[in-house]
Amino acid sequence: MNQSRYIWVLGVIAVALVIAVPMVIFWPRVAQTSDNPWTGVPKHPAHTDHKDIIKGPFTTGQEVTQACLECHEEADDQIMHTVHWTWQSEPVVIPGHDNVVEGIGKMNLINNFCIAATSNERTCMTCHAGYGWEETPYDFENNLNVDCLACHADTALYAKGEYGNPAEGVDLTAAAQSVRNPGCDNCGKCHFDGGGGNNVKHGDLDESLLFPSDSLDVHMGGHGFVCTDCHRTEDHAISGRMLSVSVDNENQIACTDCHQPDLHEDERINAHVATVACQSCHIPAIATKNPTKVTWDWSTAGQDRPEDHYTYLKIKGDFLYEKDVQPEYLWYDGAVAYRYLMGDPVNLEGPTLLNPPGGDIKNPDARIWPFKIHRAKQPYDTVYNYLLPPTTSGAGGFWTTFDWPSALKMGAEANGLEFSGEYGFTETWMYWPTTHMVQPKENALQCESCHGDNGVMDWQALGYPGDPIKWGGRNAAK
Repeated sequence: MNQSRYIWVLGVIAVALVIAVPMVIFWPRVAQTSDNPWTGVPKHPAHTDHKDIIKGPFTTGQEVTQACLECHEEADDQIMHTVHWTWQSEPVVIPGHDNVVEGIGKMNLINNFCIAATSNERTCMTCHAGYGWEETPYDFENNLNVDCLACHADTALYAKGEYGNPAEGVDLTAAAQSVRNPGCDNCGKCHFDGGGGNNVKHGDLDESLLFPSDSLDVHMGGHGFVCTDCHRTEDHAISGRMLSVSVDNENQIACTDCHQPDLHEDERINAHVATVACQSCHIPAIATKNPTKVTWDWSTAGQDRPEDHYTYLKIKGDFLYEKDVQPEYLWYDGAVAYRYLMGDPVNLEGPTLLNPPGGDIKNPDARIWPFKIHRAKQPYDTVYNYLLPPTTSGAGGFWTTFDWPSALKMGAEANGLEFSGEYGFTETWMYWPTTHMVQPKENALQCESCHGDNGVMDWQALGYPGDPIKWGGRNAAK
């Protein structure tokens, strides 16, 4: 009798665990409730030195991957279900389009930096987590093309080259033996240098974060954070979203993952939390160490004139870099209001907005956020009235021929667009929310920074009749 009761109790416990464990693992993350923000910081797994485990020699990246899979048997499948591999989301409703549901990402979107990845695989795929992009169409089912080294090898020993393959001269055995937990240098190889160079795109992500001071970034410099402390990872899926390629607010990270929403001693500051994003006050400037690109004019590319990395390159045209950039402040609810897709018409009455943030003063989920807005002139078809993605790198690309018609024809065909043969250049804007390089609290914006005579906020553009300290908050302005 007692034994039967004991077995019954164990069965109840087992059933409870079967129900509870998945709930604990997959329960949505909520705002931090502890006074100690360190309770929200993940623990780093212990590192296993691979120097004596991996023998080599290796002649290809695929051979390294095969060796990795001898122990990490599920890693390939996990990677192949992430956007770092697919470069495309699951089907999602595209804001600003009637009943359009499709997967989007770097594979099929257009931007106003290097413009498009498809037909430019030779160079763009140095930032893809896979090998072998010289083969088209790419085989996304080939697990041996997963590049483990891109995220795990010492970047002093490993780099990617053309078509996503290991760079020429890399000692693959030494690189494989150096693997470790991903560091900021691994993430930074792509996210610091995206768009063709250090700090070109984001303005708040650059190589100064490899060895930051606490005044540059209080988390990474003051407390030794690495990227994965905030961008938490499970089964190789990395949390976080970027407005440039994502249209919704799923899988996002927030300051409140670690910090309480109302943590200020001054209740007047806490009263701002429902309206103003933490980043607006705590990131008063971007590109404080390295300048960031703020304009890019492709229409002047191909000219034979003096070149300088920060002003003009024949292969890219004119551009302007700036340092200590004050962000522009906009309402943002975590999603986009509209996303330009291949083939969408351009705006002939003004700039074409590729990814304007969603939200306005009437949206209770929106906050006033800091943004870098990148303004560019890029090619478009003057007959079909849509943006054109040129082939720039590789055989026949613009960087070889400096011939726009042939480069635009090649790029259009690769991306499923017609090219009329007539082209021009049109202005586009692209929005980059500022969320890195959080400065110490002593550097945060003060009351007069926003509410003074020369405050950083354009209150009327934000929907207020004037400074809300005089005219009232967002509820009064509705």
